[in-house]
Amino acid sequence: MAKKMFKAESKRLLDLMVNSIYTHKEIFLRELISNASDALDKLYYLSLTDESVSFNREDFFIRIDADKEARTLTITDTGIGMTREELEQNLGTIARSGSLSFKDENEPKEGVEIIGQFGVGFYSAFMVAESVTVRSRAFNSDEGFEWLSSGSDGYTVAPRGGLSPGTQVILTLKADTEDEKYGEFLDEYRIRGIVKKYSDFIKYPIKTEVTKRRPKEDKEYESYTETETLNSMVPIWRKNKNELSQEDYERFYQDKHYGYDKPMKTVHMNVDGAVSYTALLYIPSDRPMDFYAREYEKGLELYTSGVLIMRKCADLLPDHFSFVQGLVDSADLSLNISRELLQHDRQLKIMAKRIAEKIKSELLSMLGNDRENYEKFFEQFGRQLKYGVYSDWGMHKETLQDLLIFYSSSEKKQATLGEYVSRMKEEQKYIYYAAGQSVEALAKLPQAEAVVAKGYEILYFTDELDEFAVRTLTSYKEKEFKSVSDGDLGIEQDDEKPESDDTDNELFAAVAKELDGKIKEARASERLKTHPVCLASDGMLSIGMEKTLHTMPGQENAPKAQKILEINRGHPVFAALKAAHKDDVGRFARLSRVLYCQALLIEGLPIEDSVEYTNDVCGLI
Repeated sequence: MAKKMFKAESKRLLDLMVNSIYTHKEIFLRELISNASDALDKLYYLSLTDESVSFNREDFFIRIDADKEARTLTITDTGIGMTREELEQNLGTIARSGSLSFKDENEPKEGVEIIGQFGVGFYSAFMVAESVTVRSRAFNSDEGFEWLSSGSDGYTVAPRGGLSPGTQVILTLKADTEDEKYGEFLDEYRIRGIVKKYSDFIKYPIKTEVTKRRPKEDKEYESYTETETLNSMVPIWRKNKNELSQEDYERFYQDKHYGYDKPMKTVHMNVDGAVSYTALLYIPSDRPMDFYAREYEKGLELYTSGVLIMRKCADLLPDHFSFVQGLVDSADLSLNISRELLQHDRQLKIMAKRIAEKIKSELLSMLGNDRENYEKFFEQFGRQLKYGVYSDWGMHKETLQDLLIFYSSSEKKQATLGEYVSRMKEEQKYIYYAAGQSVEALAKLPQAEAVVAKGYEILYFTDELDEFAVRTLTSYKEKEFKSVSDGDLGIEQDDEKPESDDTDNELFAAVAKELDGKIKEARASERLKTHPVCLASDGMLSIGMEKTLHTMPGQENAPKAQKILEINRGHPVFAALKAAHKDDVGRFARLSRVLYCQALLIEGLPIEDSVEYTNDVCGLI
């Protein structure tokens, strides 16, 4: 029997495919199962177009048989089969796809989805096999043929009797090496795992013989084999929504290991248009332990016609919605020849855009109609939304701003920015906020006294990302954000205070000189009512942002806020400071340093020299 050589520069191309195109060897079984499914689809299509062809669903199946002694793995289908010519055309020319030709030559029919397109998936078998035998008998033909190849050196085709219609692909596996254990693909648990991972939703049953044990009368056990279907066949996302209960969605969520909690929200999308796809999305109730770890993988599972293509397709989710779990199934995607990677094309971008819009819509619906659950969601994943506001140079801030909630000083609960603006007083110019460690601490913040005195609402920022997010927003509905610690609050004072005289100006200059390098300036406070001292800031970098930056690894030398020490001239401490400035230079220096340290403590900042501070306090006592 003469050996024939592959076409299309076979040796070079086959070597490239086996060694480079596929990243995981287990993919070979997915590809062979997909080809078998295509063969069954073609026969089903024929039954729709040719009345003489009878269709019995029970006769359509895929079978996997493992023989550990012979080291063979056999994939059998009862599909349309191949003639001799088709064997040579489809398997003798690498990258020629019989499935693609079939799709081009026939109008699509309902229920028929041909998976294979590129004609290279079959050759992934050579990643694990030293030789591949294909036995096939075409439907409505009495002749069968056997195709045999050991790789890029070519192939043979010969008649083969005794075959039923359909195709058998027999892999003789390579010998195990120290690095590669090819024999693992003969283990039942491994086969089961690969089918479950990639081909669970192939619509034809994938059968195999499994070994089981049962007790005998004498309390011993005997082994027996039983045919078992490995795949579930019908994807939940392809069922009608009215057929499914919330329990069905939750069971699938847990079976797929998206999480051990119950999802807070389930979104089932069926989209037809320029790109048609189905999506099943889950918003979890609980944040994964590693959600903020560098190793966390975001993304949705990607299927095409029920076959898993990518376990985590990050391009389908923006980072700010990376908490969403689920999958997308589309037959319209442009894939590369290994089906492991997507071409970054218009189809993918359209899908990602619509998915993001749907997620936002569902979150807004939860915010408006199920506030309690939304606040629970925000407690778990709000940081990711805030991060999304200021990441990518604020590109997504308008998308996310209506999803943000913060604790309100007047309402004593979480509030949206829209709710805050709707309650603003007519003369109020800004959205005021205070940043600190806790709501309790912020409620006592000296800097807020002037804002509180005007009856203005304050948003309390207790997450270090909050201030970064609103600084990126800059404004909401034409109302700018302003920290209660800003140098200029934009508030007209109701009570009249005497202007600083020359003596006071000299005093503040002396305080600034004593604290040279620590503060930008010292001045009389217009915001303090009862407290003696506080820190304000000037410029874009606030004191709260400084604290956050300096807690980050490698940011020890990050820039610092320009601090202003404000002193309440109506407080008795100012009179003491003024007297010391006039009569006791040493006491004045100590008072200046102590007031500065007190202002640091109010802000939650560390005292730079605790020994000096202790000595100053003791000296004043």
